[in-house]
Amino acid sequence: MSDLYAVLGVPPEASDDEIRSAYHRKLRFDDVETPEGTARMRELREAYDVLSDPDRRRTYDATRVGSNSQPGVFDDTYPAMDAPAALGEEAEQEPENDHQHTWNPVTRATRGLPRGWRIAIDWVVTIVGAVAIVLAIKAWVVNPYRIPSSSMEPTLHCARPGAGCEARFSDRVLANRFIYHFRKPHRGDIIVFKTPPLAKQKCGAGGTFVKRLIALPGETWEEKNGFIYINGKKLIEPYIKADRRDVGTTYPPRKVPDGMYFMMGDNRTQSCDSREWGPVPRGNLIGEVFAVYWPPNRIGFR
Repeated sequence: MSDLYAVLGVPPEASDDEIRSAYHRKLRFDDVETPEGTARMRELREAYDVLSDPDRRRTYDATRVGSNSQPGVFDDTYPAMDAPAALGEEAEQEPENDHQHTWNPVTRATRGLPRGWRIAIDWVVTIVGAVAIVLAIKAWVVNPYRIPSSSMEPTLHCARPGAGCEARFSDRVLANRFIYHFRKPHRGDIIVFKTPPLAKQKCGAGGTFVKRLIALPGETWEEKNGFIYINGKKLIEPYIKADRRDVGTTYPPRKVPDGMYFMMGDNRTQSCDSREWGPVPRGNLIGEVFAVYWPPNRIGFR
């Protein structure tokens, strides 16, 4: 009878956890698709059954006293088989009574299929899972956007030779898509949103815009000589450059309806915004821009 400790590749003083780990390690790396592999698998199972049972292990240890394999001496005549290179390709098939030792549902579901099919299915599941994770992140967590126009210059750059653009490359920004599930939009937030239908008529383009939140629901806004007033008080806007103000332009006081948000670009002279097509419904807000991730010299939080 083979030395059971040597079969598992562990010393006689090995703990229960070490015996269990050695057994499952050899299951992974042994080749069970040959008659020799099947025989080794039975031998491994027998060794594990005996050494994992305290009473049977004590009985077995007693029979080893006086034999060539003395207790406390590690007999390494049986190869440890810890490296796949020593035994060929990794085997994935395991005895049916060992299925409970893996938590991978794909492995358990495909156990009876040929090895090639198991590998192919595993790759497909991995790729589909990775794509699903990326799409889920884009849909509910963070989504990237490119700045196409100069309406937010110089806070966010667009690429020359676009009108009013200051940079060689357009800024790529990240928008936090879940932030407004936990708090209300704040004045001054740079927000990605879907435009109302009137935007396409007034601006010649619609879809997804990036602007700054200026007035909140229920507030009254007006513009005098390029300066914004909220409820009669002048709004301090350090992010607006003097040459970007729409001086000479005046809009009379208007109240923002409940559930709506008034948006403007930082480049007031070249921004087609809520002054033209009205406030944005709460449901149109996609997320808050919190960082620029490209180009490298522009990386940072906003």
